[in-house]
Amino acid sequence: MADLIELKRMIEAALPGAEVEVVDEGGGDHLRAIVTAEQFSGKSRIDQHRMVKAAVKPRFEDGTILVCDRAGWVPAETAP
Repeated sequence: MADLIELKRMIEAALPGAEVEVVDEGGGDHLRAIVTAEQFSGKSRIDQHRMVKAAVKPRFEDGTILVCDRAGWVPAETAP
């Protein structure tokens, strides 16, 4: 089972200043990361997803996470 606080900290370390929420969507290995980060500015959605996935890569590699969906915005944008 994934440690949501650890994953939040991993994303925050990779994207300093980001607002991060990690939510378990079932079973402890299917997660959603909701991230607002200035670093997303000018990046495509796929590049934003890659940035978040890279931050938690060790947990994919050790099998702790199987799926991590991502919703992200730059600070000037608003969530739907």
